[in-house]
Amino acid sequence: MNLTQPGVGRILQGELDARQVEVTGIVNNAGFANHGLFHEQELPRLMSEIALDVTGVVEISHAFMPRLRQRGNGFLINVASMAAYQASPTMAVYGACKAFVLSFTEALWYESRGTGLRVLALSPGATQTEFFDIAGESADGGTRRMSAEAVVAAALAGLDRRNPPPSVIAGRSNKAAAVVGRLVGRRRMTELIGGMMNRTTAGR
Repeated sequence: MNLTQPGVGRILQGELDARQVEVTGIVNNAGFANHGLFHEQELPRLMSEIALDVTGVVEISHAFMPRLRQRGNGFLINVASMAAYQASPTMAVYGACKAFVLSFTEALWYESRGTGLRVLALSPGATQTEFFDIAGESADGGTRRMSAEAVVAAALAGLDRRNPPPSVIAGRSNKAAAVVGRLVGRRRMTELIGGMMNRTTAGR
């Protein structure tokens, strides 16, 4: 299914209803990134990125949340990223999309308190997946990649807490990076990330 198409949440829900599939949880994990200077990117690809990374997340969440709330024990996980915590030079649209996902999901967490629906924003760093087939191998900024299994384990651990938080960062080094980002400020952090991405881009 094309997750960038308008009305994807309603379409997906209709497909599952036709197959009599009962949905007990949703993980909005699909996404991709364009890697390079913003003004050199093709606008249609940037708009497709927004359609998948932002619009699709909103539409699917909106389509399935009422039933998940009615169940009283469902879950909704929206995958953000460490890119959500600061600007991402050479991946400007991707970072902005993930910042949206983080803020959006934390708001839904609050709105869902007391309903039994567990809502969680999951923020991994670079993860060894097919993501880099599209974004390019240098899109990790030279950082060590986590395994997909480790990221999943972090998400499940967050959901299993007695009082699940609105968001979880996967990996100790990523948690430390988020703390550093708050301490050094947005300007310095943007410069640091920009320097990392420029070095890896130049080395391609």
